[in-house]
Amino acid sequence: MEVASPPEHDASTAPAQGGEQALAEQVALARLYGQPLFKIPADLYIPPDALEVFLDAFEGPLDLLLYLIRKQNFNILDIPMVDVTAQYLGYVEEIRSRNLELAAEYLLMAAMLIEIKSRMLLPPKPKEGEEEPDDPRAELVRRLLEYEKIKLAAQQLNTLPQQGRDFVQAQVFIEQSLQPRFPDVSIAELQAAWRDILRRAKLVQHHHITREALSVREYMSHIVRRLQGQRFVTFESIFTPEQGRAVLVVTFIALLELAKETLVEITQAEAFAPIYLRLTYTPA
Repeated sequence: MEVASPPEHDASTAPAQGGEQALAEQVALARLYGQPLFKIPADLYIPPDALEVFLDAFEGPLDLLLYLIRKQNFNILDIPMVDVTAQYLGYVEEIRSRNLELAAEYLLMAAMLIEIKSRMLLPPKPKEGEEEPDDPRAELVRRLLEYEKIKLAAQQLNTLPQQGRDFVQAQVFIEQSLQPRFPDVSIAELQAAWRDILRRAKLVQHHHITREALSVREYMSHIVRRLQGQRFVTFESIFTPEQGRAVLVVTFIALLELAKETLVEITQAEAFAPIYLRLTYTPA
C-alpha cells in the first residue's frame, strides 16, 4: 500500500495569493465577521431614518425663518409672506412626524406667519390720527434683525481663541528647596548701607516749639520805672532789640495798656517827628 505524500509548497504561489486577497479587499463592499462581502444581502433591514441626512441644523424658529429669507435673497424689510410661509410649513410638517416636542415652538411661529399672511390679505384699517396703517410684518422684521445681530456677534465671539479649545494654559512646576537660601552680602555692601542710613537720618530734623512765659503786667511795671524821674523819654529807648522779637511785642502791648489806662502820655510835635513818652501828670 502506497501513501501519497502531500504536495510540496511552492514559494512562487504565495505572492499571487496575496495579490488576489488585496484585490478582493478592494472590490468588497464591507466585511462581515472578518470575511469580505461582495453584495448586499436580500434580507438586510435598513431603518428609514438611517438614510436621512440633515444638512442644516437650526437653533429655533427664528433661525429657520432667517435661513429661508437669506438663502433666497429676500429683502428682510419686504418679506414675501406667501413663499416664506409655504416653505416654513413644509419644514415644520417634516419635523412634526419625528419630534413633536421640537415641533411645538416651530408650530407657534407657523401660526404667527399665517396670522400675518391673513392680515396682509385683508384691507387695512387705519387708526384715528394715523396717515398709514401699521405693516403686520413690522414686529417680525424687528425680531429677525435683532436675532441676526445677536447671531453675528456670537459667531464673532466664537472665532476668538478659547482656552481648552484653541490653546492650553502652560503649567510649570518649580521645585523649591526646604531650606531658604539667603544672598551673600559682603562687608563693603554693609558699610555702604549703613552710611546711607546715616545720611538719611541727618535729613530728618525735629523742630521743637517752646512757649516763653512773658507777662504784660511785668513789662508795664518796667516801663513805669523807666519813665519815673524823667520828663520825656523817646519811644525807641524803651525797646531792647537784643532781647528778641517776643520781648519787643510784649513791651509794645504793655505800652498800649498803659496808654489805655491813662498812665502814660504819648506825644508828638508834628507829623514824622520823634515820639516821646512820659508819665501822666497828676496834680497834688
